[in-house]
Amino acid sequence: MASELELNDFLKSVEKRAFKRMLYQVRDTDAALDIVQDSMMKLCQSYGDKPLLELPMLFQRILSNTMLDWFRRQKTKKSVLVNFSDFSSKSDAGDDFDVLEILESLGGLAHDTAGAEEGLSSKQTLGIIEKELEKLSPRQRQAFLLRYWEEMDVNETAEIMQCTAGSVKTHCSRAVASLAKGLQALGIRP
Repeated sequence: MASELELNDFLKSVEKRAFKRMLYQVRDTDAALDIVQDSMMKLCQSYGDKPLLELPMLFQRILSNTMLDWFRRQKTKKSVLVNFSDFSSKSDAGDDFDVLEILESLGGLAHDTAGAEEGLSSKQTLGIIEKELEKLSPRQRQAFLLRYWEEMDVNETAEIMQCTAGSVKTHCSRAVASLAKGLQALGIRP
């Protein structure tokens, strides 16, 4: 059974990665923060008494389900209400998400050790990769982020995505192939 301190430490250790994953999934900073916060609250309320070793899988499952609930609400909302933001011009979009800002705030770029040219190159490359990730289908993006961002194995990913291990492998394979093809077309090689 996890103590309150252990639960708090666990949540601190996963919050940034969970936020980044949700940001890639929903492409909305506020929604990503809400999903992560709701998931953390659900974990504490419903599973706070579970052993510490069970928390990572439980949290990932809750996070995925909360994200799916968000997508369902968005679909319902869009089918019933008119989205007035569709009528605004592109020049009005001043609050666009910038992956590089988020990465810098999370310590993703080490400007202290990299030269100015390397820093610029890293920013450009990260921006390109982020755009290529957005082109993936939602299931491919979810499988890719769980496997390679969250470093989960195939079975854990399959459990969270509620599909077979074979499906996870297929989604990951297609995601990697699409990303490689897109990046190579832009002149980026491993």
